[in-house]
Amino acid sequence: MNLHDDLQVRWWNLEAKLVERFGKKPDMETILFLVGIQEFGEIREKFSKEQKQDLMHVAVCSLLSQSGYYEYAGTDADGWPHFKQLKTLPVLNPKEQEDFLKDHVLLYFEKQGF
Repeated sequence: MNLHDDLQVRWWNLEAKLVERFGKKPDMETILFLVGIQEFGEIREKFSKEQKQDLMHVAVCSLLSQSGYYEYAGTDADGWPHFKQLKTLPVLNPKEQEDFLKDHVLLYFEKQGF
């Protein structure tokens, strides 16, 4: 079994757990949104389109901070977390980017005990 197969199996296992929890299979955007809300720490009835984009940005920064690409820099007056980029992201093709992100999502959920 190569690395990609292992990643795919672990990804399917996570999707299955999320289906159990939420009743439907989330796409990557939805998963990033969930991570963003988790990191933001506040559940609201409704987020604006801009806030949803901000939440996904917070998610990506949080996920990639696990590998030292970003560092938490503090929270602004409205409670939004901010990050500082520490190193350049690798240049990857779209498939590699997806796997890179999936790997970080899996690590995040493992650390959360999910």
